[in-house]
Amino acid sequence: MSWDDFKIIFRDVGNLLLMVSLLALISMVVPMVFKEYSSLYPLLVTSILSCIVGMSLKFIGRTKSEMQLTHAMAVSSIAWLVIPLFGSIPYILIEGMSPLNSLFESTSGWTGTGLSMIPAPSQLTHTIQFWRSLTQWIGGVGVIVLIISIITRPGTSMYHLYRAEGREEKIFPRIMTTVRMIWWIYFVLTAFSIIILLLVKMPLWDSINHGMTAISTGGFSVKDSSIASYDDPLIESALIPIMILGAIPFLIHYKVLKGDLGAFLKDVQIRSLLFLLFLACSLLVVENSISYNWWSESLRYSVFQTVSGLTCTGLQTATIHTWAPNAKLIVIVLMLLGGAAGSTAGGIKLVRGAALFSGIGWWYKKISLPHEAIVVQKFGDKVLSDEEMGAQLNEAALISFLWLIFLFTGIFVMLHITPLSYHVDDVIFEVVSAQSNVGLSTGITSPDMMWAGKLMLIFNMWIGRLEIIPIIVTLKFLLQRFT
Repeated sequence: MSWDDFKIIFRDVGNLLLMVSLLALISMVVPMVFKEYSSLYPLLVTSILSCIVGMSLKFIGRTKSEMQLTHAMAVSSIAWLVIPLFGSIPYILIEGMSPLNSLFESTSGWTGTGLSMIPAPSQLTHTIQFWRSLTQWIGGVGVIVLIISIITRPGTSMYHLYRAEGREEKIFPRIMTTVRMIWWIYFVLTAFSIIILLLVKMPLWDSINHGMTAISTGGFSVKDSSIASYDDPLIESALIPIMILGAIPFLIHYKVLKGDLGAFLKDVQIRSLLFLLFLACSLLVVENSISYNWWSESLRYSVFQTVSGLTCTGLQTATIHTWAPNAKLIVIVLMLLGGAAGSTAGGIKLVRGAALFSGIGWWYKKISLPHEAIVVQKFGDKVLSDEEMGAQLNEAALISFLWLIFLFTGIFVMLHITPLSYHVDDVIFEVVSAQSNVGLSTGITSPDMMWAGKLMLIFNMWIGRLEIIPIIVTLKFLLQRFT
């Protein structure tokens, strides 16, 4: 690896930091509106520091070399560490949080996770409340995807960045047109979400913030007990379709908006999503009938948490720590699977789960039919050849295997530092929630948690947001350079 390779990485990480600088400047509107003038300085400091470091990296990285996929994955891996670092400055300067707690909160925001170091979000300034929501809203689609929509660069470098962000789908042949359409759809869905919440009598400021964090499947709330603070079945009912919309691929949204309503049920991920929601809701209602006095209560809380878990949103209406282990296990499986690829949701992704499930039938055909037989497999509306099915199954199996390795690492570490009042199922739940970028919590995540636990969950959030492969490629890239 040459110095020119590092120049490419520096250049594009610098571009991303300039975007953070711009977002901090835009956020200065909030303290102006709410007369929180003391918050202007911290946002200005965030903007100036991000700009200085971003411009310096761009200066060091002056090169005309075109980005390759390896470079893009390195940019993505490094950026998702650096951006939360600069994004933590407002928490330190405005709320006086410790650097580690601020980094945790910032990482949780940008990765769309929703686990929090802030015990009372309602006591925060409007500035920080909006900053938390904005980082989740941008992070839902991705800072890299945002910058692709602004910077025009010839060649395939933009597509490499797009793939490094964990996206594959293309609405149009040109990646720039695809990305701009994604943002247009995202704006429409966000506006729709805010309007729906206003219609069910949620206050305006709450509707703006929850609309942003629900459609981005992020889960930060401006209330101390998340959505449970409202204790309003109507608000909970309004949030359910919003969370589901956030877990649907943008390609499907585009087709539906263009009038192809049938695309919704033709997609294998959407069918899997609906099936899992029905199955998990049914099971969870039965399991939670022990925890609640009435079936209606079990239905209300189980349905909301099922949707919140599977879509990786993390908005919470129930005290999950008090649930039976079997009930927690159902939500753990949902969080592991996550929403659809090409959406704002986290997790392993439904397409990989569907591929593994479909692979069972394919494998059975392979071993039961004569060796010379040509085996094809229907996957959604596609008919895959033997080779195509094998490649898809290998990719799904590899990601799932690596995912579980890092998951068990996090669980192992957290078991050593979690208070004895929490059980093994609580620890597994918390780590899965972090790595799948969900944000549901059994109560383990708190400002009082040991520093090692905070760092471990930050690592799990980072790993989960990048879907592991870019990080492995980056480590190999750096090892080749320095060995």
